[in-house]
Amino acid sequence: MSEQDGRAWLEDVLAARRERGRPALIGYLPIGHPSVPGSIEAMFAIVEAGVDVVEIGLPHHDPVMDGPVIRQATESALRGGTRIADLFTAVTALASATVPVVCMTYWDPVEQYGAERFARDLAIAGGCGVIVPDLPGGKVPEWTASTDAHGLARILVVPPDASGEQISRIASACTGFVYAAGRLGLTGSGEVDIAQAKNLVDRVRRVTTTSVCVGFGISTPTHAAGVATSADGVIVGTALVECLAASSLDAGLTRLTTLIGSLAASLHTPAPACVRCASGRPAAGRPARIR
Repeated sequence: MSEQDGRAWLEDVLAARRERGRPALIGYLPIGHPSVPGSIEAMFAIVEAGVDVVEIGLPHHDPVMDGPVIRQATESALRGGTRIADLFTAVTALASATVPVVCMTYWDPVEQYGAERFARDLAIAGGCGVIVPDLPGGKVPEWTASTDAHGLARILVVPPDASGEQISRIASACTGFVYAAGRLGLTGSGEVDIAQAKNLVDRVRRVTTTSVCVGFGISTPTHAAGVATSADGVIVGTALVECLAASSLDAGLTRLTTLIGSLAASLHTPAPACVRCASGRPAAGRPARIR
């Protein structure tokens, strides 16, 4: 995949799933938890179990939108020495997994690294887009130029209590998809409000033709199926991270694949397919374990 293909690939996958009458299943895991190799192995595991898009979280010392489960996981990753370079390593490793990879990061690490440099290095690694939930309004032009220059989707979060003006402003700045928060509060701090999520998706659709994916509070097949009736993508994070709290990595991977299997089934998922496979991308394969 060339540096310029990332956003288009993500959009193609979302469109292909929509044409098949179901949303994409997007799975979030932070790099570095329980270790860098272990987290990469977990990412391969969720792809094999049925995830359509992988969202890799970059640990940050002040994750203002994350609840205790993800916060503890990212703090553990930081204590273990996880760095931005490890994010790019994971993205590169997943290049064989035949699914798009997006990064979730707060703005501070991007600004410290350099916005244009971050976009360039993520695109070179094979990334397709970036979710920045706290992008300052004054940084939108700079970030727009950087992501557009390197073919990355620019994904921002719309809160459920956003005004019409806020929705229009945020949605107009998004490419790839708009991230609609399914509930107020932090990630993993409660269940998705399905009626509220549907209403937000409807409001976003009035102002944009960009795909709309819903996250926050989705942890069960029932949640996923409820959101699936309106969204182009269903994003699951905290529930996946909780699986890795098992007594061993093997046990955690078993829990992960079981959960992903049930979530995928709730979306009426046939066997996973990749719109890029016909163009010669290799089949997914989990890397050899590094102990």
